[in-house]
Amino acid sequence: MAQAWPDLAPLSDAVTHNVKVEVLSQYSKENSKPTQGEWVFEYTVRITNMGTETIQLVSRHWIITDATDQVREVQGPGVVGEQPVLAPEQAFQYSSWCPLSTPIGMMQGTYQMVRTNGEKFDVVIAPFGLKARYTVH
Repeated sequence: MAQAWPDLAPLSDAVTHNVKVEVLSQYSKENSKPTQGEWVFEYTVRITNMGTETIQLVSRHWIITDATDQVREVQGPGVVGEQPVLAPEQAFQYSSWCPLSTPIGMMQGTYQMVRTNGEKFDVVIAPFGLKARYTVH
């Protein structure tokens, strides 16, 4: 079965419940060890509250897929050790990284948010590609 995701751009942009999530990924040559089967990708996420209520990011759920269709899920509280609170029109940006055992893959997922009234909701992180440069397929 042919996969469409290897053609994914290294960026994504999605708006869910008035929360915009933008992601840009890039291959980290200096942290990768291709001869040992490890490719490292850095990604930067910007989360913007486009709504009228203050919200807080409480947890994350990433789904990471490599070129052999191996799926790894990462779940936990907050992002980079923080659970940012975003007032209306406020944004939070962070960078992190992801190791893969193949030179291409993809990431996608959700953030769980909570409003000041305690209502929880999920925000989509649209799929984006992870691609090492100059890879022979």
